[in-house]
Amino acid sequence: MVDAGYDVADHRAVDPLFGTLGDADRLIADAHAQGLRVMIDVVPNHTSDLHPWFRAALAAAPGSPERARYLFRDGRGPHGDLPPNDWRSVFGGPAWTREPGDGDERQWYLHLFAPEQPDLDWSDPEVRDDFLGVLGFWLDRGVDGFRVDVAHGLVKAEGLPDIGYDRLSLAPHEVALPWHHDDHPHWDRAELHEVFRTWRKLADAHGEVVFVAEAEVGPIERYVEWVAGGGLQSTFNFPFLKCPWDAAALREVVDRTVRAFASAGAAPNWVLGNHDVTRVTTRNGGGDPARGLRRARAAALLMLGLPGGAYLYQGDELGLEEVEHFRPEERRDPIFLRSGGAVTGRDGCRVPLPWSGDAPPFGFSPPGAHTAPWLRQPPGWRAFTAEAQRRDPASTLCLHRDALAVRRSHEGFRGEGFAWLDGPPGVLHFARDGQAAVAVNLSGEPFALPPDATVLVSSAPCAGGAVPPDGAAWYELQ
Repeated sequence: MVDAGYDVADHRAVDPLFGTLGDADRLIADAHAQGLRVMIDVVPNHTSDLHPWFRAALAAAPGSPERARYLFRDGRGPHGDLPPNDWRSVFGGPAWTREPGDGDERQWYLHLFAPEQPDLDWSDPEVRDDFLGVLGFWLDRGVDGFRVDVAHGLVKAEGLPDIGYDRLSLAPHEVALPWHHDDHPHWDRAELHEVFRTWRKLADAHGEVVFVAEAEVGPIERYVEWVAGGGLQSTFNFPFLKCPWDAAALREVVDRTVRAFASAGAAPNWVLGNHDVTRVTTRNGGGDPARGLRRARAAALLMLGLPGGAYLYQGDELGLEEVEHFRPEERRDPIFLRSGGAVTGRDGCRVPLPWSGDAPPFGFSPPGAHTAPWLRQPPGWRAFTAEAQRRDPASTLCLHRDALAVRRSHEGFRGEGFAWLDGPPGVLHFARDGQAAVAVNLSGEPFALPPDATVLVSSAPCAGGAVPPDGAAWYELQ
């Protein structure tokens, strides 16, 4: 739990904090009985420093098979006391830590994230074979797919060359981005796709299994390489996620996404939030919570109205805001801790969901639980609980449920048809399969729907048949 569970000591077990393998089996079975599918996170870039492999590596000599599973290297300088290269950790500081002990012969190991998360060496056949075993283990237990953490980081360039950070003048958050370097030595290497094609073959032998890659690789056209030629079925659409609330910018991202994925014969996908970015309600609000919620509701109808797949981050269906007022001792994110508090980190979008009740922990922990949730929920979330929103037909939760129901049942949203319709500047207006249309109003004036329009779902009341500013509506085409 150095990095909220992304430091894995055993890929074939459940941390006792969360239960047992038997609990996991019951969860999968219960979900399947409800018609739900279960995808789990797989973390292939690194392990915990408590993993038996890493403990064996520290106990073994340089050049041993145990060390070959990781990226151990001799240091630079007359006593080996300088890191092997200039790579930086995404969490701040150097990406290298020297093994404990005394003596100049001590090596350094690579960790693109926290020191407790040593990177695996994916050129080692044992690493590749073991992860095929990990996937098979969970597929045999009935999981339906995998989210691949840091999918773009597995393969490192031979020789581990310097990046040249002294020439690039990058901000701390830009260390995680690959497109400032023409041939980045550890992000988005072409050799990655051989690994994932092998994974896809294994998964296809188990039936209908879905992968989604967490891979932030730059322009949307680069994402096509991930889904083409027997690769993974899906990648998170970071250009769409990070697009500002601007009609022209969003239209360009939508156009490029649809065009790029069509060229690969793959379905596009869309995402507005995840556990690493500020919540969409806060991100688009500009300091005004009411405006942020209006825009988040409209953005949800935009995302769910587009062709292809959509990924909804937990809590966005409740309209939750970023939690910004933690005391320093309450924060858990290693980004905050490793930067000495200079970088706020990601805790604000990771606060446990409010389910019910009038006070924290809002039903997240059972009454009498020995431990409180790992991050404190604001008392004001009493109005955002799932229990409260289920009773309010105008709530953000009910909006998402209504939209998902229409998306499943209406013929206009079942295919991949997509075409822009006429609209004034600031309005995104498009048709789906010639049977339904979506209007998202980012302008400052109401947008009048056709006189005979039958509204299927809207993010705000369409008084007089017009979509208000920062509103969205789906309607039936006649």
